Amino acid sequence: MFFGFDMAKNYTKKKPFICNYVPSIKVKFNQTQRKGIFNMKKLLLVIAILILPLFAHSQVTKYKAVFTINFIRYIGWPDEAKKGDFVIGVLKDSEFAEFLKSLAKGRKFGFQDVVVKEFSSVDEITYCQVLYIPKTVNLSKNAGKIIDKLGGKNTLIITEKEGATKYGSMINFVIRDNKLKFEVHDENAARLGLQISSKLGNMASAIKL
Repeated sequence: MFFGFDMAKNYTKKKPFICNYVPSIKVKFNQTQRKGIFNMKKLLLVIAILILPLFAHSQVTKYKAVFTINFIRYIGWPDEAKKGDFVIGVLKDSEFAEFLKSLAKGRKFGFQDVVVKEFSSVDEITYCQVLYIPKTVNLSKNAGKIIDKLGGKNTLIITEKEGATKYGSMINFVIRDNKLKFEVHDENAARLGLQISSKLGNMASAIKL
């Protein structure tokens, strides 16, 4: 009893009304409409197949740019390379250059401003502390000329093609087991007066040659 009110007798808890009926709506398509929907699905599938590799390529390019901007900290640079701006040259790869520019903006290496310079051909190459050469460039054919254009010293050559270390590459990006790795070639670096830190070669992504 509560204030003369018998709750057990007079209060009944009512269950809420729940409607379980969901109307079934059927939409019928004629043959022409079904064919159109099927063709649209095929088109979307084709677009996805085309876009995904481009997206993956773009992501890999970004990672390569991040690696490249950080490689410079693991190189023993001679005094001559520490004068003026610190220039990273990019040969015939505007997409990579744009990623690199966004990373280099406002950045300094020691007292040097980091500058990204694009070269549209081998003939345009001038001295730079780092030169990035994409796989679209025939390195076996142009290696000698590239080194001559660089002055034959103090330039870290970075590539992304299988076998590139045979032609003077010091750091070469490769794909192993669907993972981005980089080969490190100390002897090629030493020929141009550079020393690669053992810390770089000991990284998980490094392949020591």
